[in-house]
Amino acid sequence: MLSVMMDTNNHYDAIVIGGGPAGLTAGIYLSRARLRTLIVNEGTIGGQMVLTHEIANYPGVENISGYQLSNIMKKQAKTFGCNIKSNISILNIELEGEVKSLLLSDRNTYTSNSIILTPGGRSRTLGVPGEDKFKGKGISYCATCDGDFFTDKEIVVVGGGNSALEEAVSLTKYAGKVTIVHQFDHFQAFEYAVAEAQNHPKIGFVMESAITAFYGDENLERVDIKNLNTGEIAPFKTDGVFVFIGYIPNTEFLNGKVDLNQWGEIVVKSDMSTSISGVYAAGDSIAKRFRQITTAVGDGTIAALAASNYIHEIKTKRKKLIPA
Repeated sequence: MLSVMMDTNNHYDAIVIGGGPAGLTAGIYLSRARLRTLIVNEGTIGGQMVLTHEIANYPGVENISGYQLSNIMKKQAKTFGCNIKSNISILNIELEGEVKSLLLSDRNTYTSNSIILTPGGRSRTLGVPGEDKFKGKGISYCATCDGDFFTDKEIVVVGGGNSALEEAVSLTKYAGKVTIVHQFDHFQAFEYAVAEAQNHPKIGFVMESAITAFYGDENLERVDIKNLNTGEIAPFKTDGVFVFIGYIPNTEFLNGKVDLNQWGEIVVKSDMSTSISGVYAAGDSIAKRFRQITTAVGDGTIAALAASNYIHEIKTKRKKLIPA
């Protein structure tokens, strides 16, 4: 006997939590396989992809904005019959058992045989004045996405871990000069990453310092840098700032529901399955090294195919239990 009462109108074969590139891809594959599919998204469909002004490295597409790509993927999913609910919150989620359930802010309960978790994540921000204003207008959190927009420009990289130093070196392919701003007198990165950055002729350092404000008109023009020892604040002209001080997966609502690692990332197997049977995960919220639109799309594809097989097995098992 099923542990959750099902409302036929609100029961789906699969529910995808998150409407970024991973979630939309999963929705496309599931609904095209003629599985009744629902995508639930707390914000605007597209996730972090919407914030990308220009995407120039998506295979087969010469140039497109994140907003445009999001709309195309959304339209594809809906064309195949996928139902999408955006700007809606999850009040409760139950993943255990054969039937999974969600209580949403519309006060309705939705059930499914399988769930794909694609809640995404967000880059850790500095939280200083002007940061929100200049996101995408000089402030970036992705070197691969935005590096070529700063060709021959002078830029700043904030951070002292592996990501910050490796991305700083990577950005020298485009920028004329890179200045690393770090709050400590030493780096928290591997020795090879530190050595590569310190020995690069295009990279300079401002240590024991922090950016305290961003300024400009339409685009970022300068920042304030505070010396953390003396308290002195000095203006610093720059064409762009790349912030690499950590990444936060949007998995707070899953704590205790599914296995997470020490950083709050969802632990998955090669088929994107989680610690709970019938529950899969994909995109920026899973434990992995590289986070790109293309990797999210790949994750979403694998998760959808694995979930499809799982749903087929569930349906086959149920048919065998029904007396002839």
